[in-house]
Amino acid sequence: MNLVVGALALFVSSFMADASHPGVAIAITKGDEVVAVRGFGHDSSGAPVTGHTKMAIASVSKSFTALAVRQLADAGRIDLDRPVFDSRVTPRQLLAHTSGLSDRTLPEKSLAQPSSPAEAVDRAREALRDARPDGRFRYTNTNYHLAARLVELASGQEFGSYLRDHVFAPLGMTETVAIAVTPRDLPPDFRKGYGYAYGVSVPLTEPDRFVAGSDGVVTTAADMARWLAAQPRLAPRDGMGWQADPQGRLRHSGIWFTATAGQLLTKSGYGIAVMSNSGVTLGNEGTYELENGIAEILDGGTPAEPSSYRLLLDLVLGAVTLLSIGLGVRALRRPRRFAKPWQALRFVPLGLLLALPVLLGLLYGGGRDITFFQLAHYSLPLVVWLGVSSVMNISVAVVRWRS
Repeated sequence: MNLVVGALALFVSSFMADASHPGVAIAITKGDEVVAVRGFGHDSSGAPVTGHTKMAIASVSKSFTALAVRQLADAGRIDLDRPVFDSRVTPRQLLAHTSGLSDRTLPEKSLAQPSSPAEAVDRAREALRDARPDGRFRYTNTNYHLAARLVELASGQEFGSYLRDHVFAPLGMTETVAIAVTPRDLPPDFRKGYGYAYGVSVPLTEPDRFVAGSDGVVTTAADMARWLAAQPRLAPRDGMGWQADPQGRLRHSGIWFTATAGQLLTKSGYGIAVMSNSGVTLGNEGTYELENGIAEILDGGTPAEPSSYRLLLDLVLGAVTLLSIGLGVRALRRPRRFAKPWQALRFVPLGLLLALPVLLGLLYGGGRDITFFQLAHYSLPLVVWLGVSSVMNISVAVVRWRS
């Protein structure tokens, strides 16, 4: 076991260095036994990350929401197959992301943010009326915002209080809380996570977002070990807060703009939870590779070497930004006459910049919603490049149009 622990520490440290993660905490279980709880690196105050450092688990929180709904269903207070909120949508479909709702039918990040699950339901009324569940998987946080409200209506408790009393406390998760809005509700001993740009990790405040039910659990590695150790008797089911990966393992990932996380249950009986204080960025889409590597080591294999294109992508974007400045300055200093209609092409970078939130959502997120402010958290170098290129090209177009 000492050799395994050493191999795990080396792999996690290599991953952190390669992918620029300042702090990581892990929890490992085998069956209902805790194998390891450990922190690596530091938080944004400079303090070492430990097994008791509070960290966001983002959408891993959905597993807790699904458990709450199942508890109330088992108690006869929620009918998983009866439509709710005057719609065709059932609780089972909400939990499985087959409700017909999506970020395209309700752009949950771009719209005004609710402050409670009740307000989230009000915001979703029209989309719910139009929703046609057709069995297709469409991932959206809105499904779990609505599930949180179901918990409140069935239990008579505020959602976070229900999780505290019926999930966290029974499992001994005394360091865990569920919040409704970031950053408003974050615990006082929670430290900011990090954004990343041009090879530098910078402490950032998580953007204002509604997270109740979807991604609002803040916890520690020690408490996640208790959660994982309870899974053999909780019997998680695919589509109910967990998802099956290509290997048939149950898992769920989580991303904030200032944190990433993941949990994995292996076929050999291991439970793995990973939390990082480095947010989702271009080239860092989560801790999937880290979870897989830990699982490989625990099963006696050799993990693939950590590989991250995070720094390379930012350096390339930095280089093309400088190139755009250089070419723009040259064109302004040595204006030449071109056919004026061609100057319209110089507005293409501006068009790309304005369309970027939609394009990224379609290309990388299956239609997921993102605001311009959040986009700057995701990839500041990309926004800067398109912004600089837009300014330079428009300036040249104006000068040549007038010449």
